[in-house]
Amino acid sequence: MRLLRLIRIFWIALRFGLDEFVLGHERFKGLRPLVGFFTSWRKFDAPRAVRLRLALETLGPIFVKFGQVLSTRRDILPADLADELAKLQDQVPPFASPHVRATLERTYGRPVESVFQSFDFTPIASASVAQVHLAILPNGREVAVKILRPGIGDVITHDVALLHDGATLMQMLWREGRRLKPHEVVREFSKHLEDELDLMREASNASQLRRNFEDSPLLLVPEIHWDFCTTEVMVMERMYGTPVSHVPALRAQGIDIPRLARMGVDIFFTQVFRDGFFHADMHPGNIMVDREGRYIALDFGIMGTLNDVDKHYLAQNFLAFFRRDYKRVAESHIESGWAPKETRVDEFEAAIRAVCEPVFDRPLKEISLGKVLMRLFQTSRRFNIEVQPQLVLLQKTLLNIEGLGRELDPDLDLWVSAKPFLERWMSEQIGWRGLVRRVEQEAPNWGVWLPQTPRLVHRALTERKEEQMAASLARLAREQRRHTWLLALIALLLAVVLAVVIPSGF
Repeated sequence: MRLLRLIRIFWIALRFGLDEFVLGHERFKGLRPLVGFFTSWRKFDAPRAVRLRLALETLGPIFVKFGQVLSTRRDILPADLADELAKLQDQVPPFASPHVRATLERTYGRPVESVFQSFDFTPIASASVAQVHLAILPNGREVAVKILRPGIGDVITHDVALLHDGATLMQMLWREGRRLKPHEVVREFSKHLEDELDLMREASNASQLRRNFEDSPLLLVPEIHWDFCTTEVMVMERMYGTPVSHVPALRAQGIDIPRLARMGVDIFFTQVFRDGFFHADMHPGNIMVDREGRYIALDFGIMGTLNDVDKHYLAQNFLAFFRRDYKRVAESHIESGWAPKETRVDEFEAAIRAVCEPVFDRPLKEISLGKVLMRLFQTSRRFNIEVQPQLVLLQKTLLNIEGLGRELDPDLDLWVSAKPFLERWMSEQIGWRGLVRRVEQEAPNWGVWLPQTPRLVHRALTERKEEQMAASLARLAREQRRHTWLLALIALLLAVVLAVVIPSGF
């Protein structure tokens, strides 16, 4: 099966002219006439980026998903490829109703009609890994039911293995292949797919995000019905709203569009810096708006996380960037370990200034965050800066935010909207507010530790004495063994002397 799949991949690659990506390298220029002779039947009007996107769509949902993930890696892709792959859509042909019924009845162990009061077998959405149906629970609650594609796990296993084979060839045949770390890219992609294949994990992501924004005037997250959730099926509250991309319909409902755009920025920075847990697939297809002007989040298969160290250095970078303090941006990269310690701050500062200075004091409609990121990635390569895996999803989400903001309000000033939030967050983390907050967090622990302090000190001193005594005994034992060997050596020498002297008549 793997061989047949590989043959099909090669055939589709030839059909869409993807051999251009290999033959374009000087190392393989000698093969161009031979390949051209056998492929003279091909006629291409579309550019290479378009043909690559069409080939991935033809290969199926896993390659579509890979193209989506790859489109976020502007550090390793030329701009034309990244821009075209970003157009890949999640909509793929749905799987048939008999498969839906079979999955549900295997999961619940009983007929669908006895699980749901009603179930619509026509999906409302179909993506590369799962599709969504509407249903009503026995208690009358309206829900959305997400169901994994049948056999998708085996398809992913085979296709990921083939992608690793391709990564190996890339490293062997291309000089830049090893530096671009294709195996790491494939592993990153595989990890996201594994997360999406476990709908219990996605349900827990949704539950966490809902708890983080409980009673929030900014964001709504559907409730999870845990009694109906398994690794293959996720049941959540049905949400009513207008897709965020339908701007005329939102205006007709009286929604303040510029305010909606600013709210999107607030939601993003709140998730990243307050919670360190953010929705990493915020394209317009996953976001709706209710009649009160609140965002509704959908599809929680891809979530990003950041630890406190990453959040701290990110906030410093953003603030320094907004203040045009490029020296601090350079220093922060080196302090965090993102840039090599031997990096010259003045040279790095000058390179960052050349990228960032042209975009300030301009509305979003006049800049492209994607192009800024691309130029920053080029600068990173120049200074041997490794792309941080934990920040890749953040970069992808920033591009989503840019696209959403541009669609809602081209006059949105991203810097003006974000700067007050970051200054407040840094004050809470570093200033006196941060000190008070940390004292409040640690106070309950002090109540437990303080009464135990005398006993713990006594135990530590006792253990120290015992360790010292054990060390002394060990030292004495070593000295005794050394003395024993010395005595044995002396005895041996005496025996030799006696053996020689006594027979000679001493």
